[in-house]
Amino acid sequence: MTGSRAVRVIVTRPGHEAPRWVAQLGQRGFDAVALPLIDILPAPDPQQLHAARASLATCRAVMFVSGNAVRHFFGEAGHKLEWPQGLQAWATGPGTRQALIDEGVAQALIASPDADSAQFDSETLWTLVSSGVRKGDEVMIVRGADADGTGRDWLSGQLAAAGANVRTVVAYARGAPRLGAEISALVTGGQAHVWLFSSSQAIANLQSLLPGHDWSSSRAVATHPRIAQAARSAGFGVVCESRPDMDAVSAALESLR
Repeated sequence: MTGSRAVRVIVTRPGHEAPRWVAQLGQRGFDAVALPLIDILPAPDPQQLHAARASLATCRAVMFVSGNAVRHFFGEAGHKLEWPQGLQAWATGPGTRQALIDEGVAQALIASPDADSAQFDSETLWTLVSSGVRKGDEVMIVRGADADGTGRDWLSGQLAAAGANVRTVVAYARGAPRLGAEISALVTGGQAHVWLFSSSQAIANLQSLLPGHDWSSSRAVATHPRIAQAARSAGFGVVCESRPDMDAVSAALESLR
């Protein structure tokens, strides 16, 4: 980014995801810095998670809300989790799909929106899987605690209306980080910046960390319309919506030079 002042991109993804985004944005010429606004924590009820793993064979499909849901569902088992033959895995986007592939789930069993889809969300996923849902199907939704469940709640309603039995399993928790001087320095340091949001909860955590802060002169790129609305509701003066892939995010950031 060029101009009278250098513009810094603040990447708010969780700690294990943010460095990759910072590196890729840097390769594209952006001055990017990681400020994770969500902490990813272990499941609050390991026994429930263990029981969910043990019951996979009874399911028609398992929907994972994110790559974190995949990693914690598989990774906390302490041994290689064997995915039942023929069990469908549903994912809302390419990152979650890749996480499933990395865990050994066959690509033929994964249903997810195409990489060039307009949105990666529950609504788009439903257009792909709805025709195969039958009355009495057991569908498990693997998600995080304290997450923004708007899309997943909508999907649960669609599944229930189709006659499916829906069970929600918490595989991890999402908490607010403890940030002090880091965030104050970014906000008050005088350098122009653009916030990159991939979660509405990140925006809520930011508001909690800086209560009463005036965001009217701040700019943001949000990777879903619901997240964009959360940024506008928080008072961000300029909010640009983007698909959640690197090409689209880079184009959105360029538009805010």
